[in-house]
Amino acid sequence: MLDGRYRVDARIAVGGMATVYRAMDTRLDRVLALKVMHPDLATDASFVERFIREAKSVARLSHPNVVGVFDQGADGAYVYLAMEYVAGCTLRDVLRERGALQPRAALDVLEPVLAALGAAHRAGFVHRDMKPENVLIGDDGRVKVADFGLVRAVGSTTNTTDTVLGTVSYLAPEQIEHGTADTRADVYACGVVLYEMLTGGKPHTGDTPAQVLYRHLNTDVPAPSAAVPGLALELDELVAGATARNPDVRPYDAVALLAWTREARATLTDEQLDLVPPQAHPEAEPTDTDDRTTVIPRPSATSRLAAPPPEPPAPAPAPGPLPAFRRRGPLVAVLAVLLVLGIGSGVWYINSGQFTRVPSVLGRTEAEATKRLADSGLDVASTKRAFSDAYARGTVMDTDPDPGERIRGNDAVTLTISRGPEIVKVPNLKGKRLAEAKKLLAADGLVPGVITQAFSQDIPQGAVISSDPEPGTERRPDSAVALVVSKGVPVDVPDVTGESVSEATTTLRDAGLKVKVAPEQVFSPEAAGSVAAQSLAEGSRAAAGDVITLTVSKGPRMITVPDVTGKDVDEARAALEGLGFEVKVQRTFPYLGTTVASQDPTGTAPEGSTITLKTKGI
Repeated sequence: MLDGRYRVDARIAVGGMATVYRAMDTRLDRVLALKVMHPDLATDASFVERFIREAKSVARLSHPNVVGVFDQGADGAYVYLAMEYVAGCTLRDVLRERGALQPRAALDVLEPVLAALGAAHRAGFVHRDMKPENVLIGDDGRVKVADFGLVRAVGSTTNTTDTVLGTVSYLAPEQIEHGTADTRADVYACGVVLYEMLTGGKPHTGDTPAQVLYRHLNTDVPAPSAAVPGLALELDELVAGATARNPDVRPYDAVALLAWTREARATLTDEQLDLVPPQAHPEAEPTDTDDRTTVIPRPSATSRLAAPPPEPPAPAPAPGPLPAFRRRGPLVAVLAVLLVLGIGSGVWYINSGQFTRVPSVLGRTEAEATKRLADSGLDVASTKRAFSDAYARGTVMDTDPDPGERIRGNDAVTLTISRGPEIVKVPNLKGKRLAEAKKLLAADGLVPGVITQAFSQDIPQGAVISSDPEPGTERRPDSAVALVVSKGVPVDVPDVTGESVSEATTTLRDAGLKVKVAPEQVFSPEAAGSVAAQSLAEGSRAAAGDVITLTVSKGPRMITVPDVTGKDVDEARAALEGLGFEVKVQRTFPYLGTTVASQDPTGTAPEGSTITLKTKGI
């Protein structure tokens, strides 16, 4: 439980600054996503400020294509945002599985993204971290933009130091070179995302982030048609306009780019929109390390003109003159031997001594692998999760570097943890106790979803009646399974009002119900000490063991009866009924009189009792 309100059910994703979990808001009984800042960053005021800024910024945006933020708070070292939960996947997941998309599908994703960013831009915000990981695609087809963690007001300076905050593959040249970004930086990132959707690959790649940054600064984004023959010229122009290195040439904001996109789409034929690119099923990229939001050094201005030259090789030490060595005798010989040993040790350290080999931790749990790496002097850089049919869920299926590879003693290893098979079947939980059903779901890589209760004639109380999806249905790991739990055979609640507390208790317990007596008594027409009311009325259906609360009567309230003799019957009736009495009129022969001659009783009477009025004859 986080902050006494949010029940954390499953981890969804891990980023460089925060982890996202699926959770249940126990106060409002709704599923949501919790974005929790890594605790080691919670002490940094700038990161906490960014979290709070994200909550306030998105709260100002009411748009169907923006992931909403419901709440923001902190629980000890955990600073969190409570956000809208979108069941589905990210655009990155789609690109990994399908490779390049048909132009129609790419534009179907791009347009709602631009609509969301357009709302942010017109509200005065810049996203600054647009990438496929931040585009969510729901199971119902809705597209939403997430992660406004780097959002800034339009016109504010992104960075004034020698670092840039963002994801290298999607940074605009002005972000890299000057550390500033306005709405056109988001436009540039959307152009890169469009290129990636159309071709299945990024426009600029490299072995290091610095190489990618260099290409953003010095190389135009290539035309998508160079990788996808037959792609419409209008799409080339759309990508070129959005990714122009000069920001003044780009559309001013996402609203303008959305207009460009719709104009381009209107000119395309169905054949052009449904073109299947040859990269529709590419091999997985070797690494996705540049897709994380990170803090990276900003290159100097000279890097825009030329790539950094390779470092020159270290000069070999010049040997000393042999004749001098011979003249210095045995002492020099000893020193020479020590020098050789020192050089040899240094060479050994440079080539082998400062390295260690990555131990094999495949098949071990994350905790076991972390301990074994620590025993070898290595740390865990990060963990990723992937599907595997060969490794059990929760065990290490891969390491980077690979087992046996040499690595510097102070370096770290990235672990890939198995999520189990990519597809799992919902087990048959009917008749299982709720606790056992939860264990069976966890063993198969599933999680319990919404739990409701219903009466059942044949399933014992506390056992599962049914699940949604049904048993045998195939689902991805970590999918939620809703459960209906039996309340047992229904019990018809008897009427015990008017009975003594002991009699009512016996009657209800014989029916299989529990009894609780309310601490406060109330006035009622029932006799003092008897049951005035019960929490479930007669005929209601309850589960065996449910508690029925009884309210005890203090007897009727005594009320002063006003003297209405001499008044008109109708006037007297209204006065008495207004005090809660029943009124009965007896007329004296010849029954024509309308004046009250007498009343019974007088003085005081129980609330709700009957007052008899007699009229005068004529």
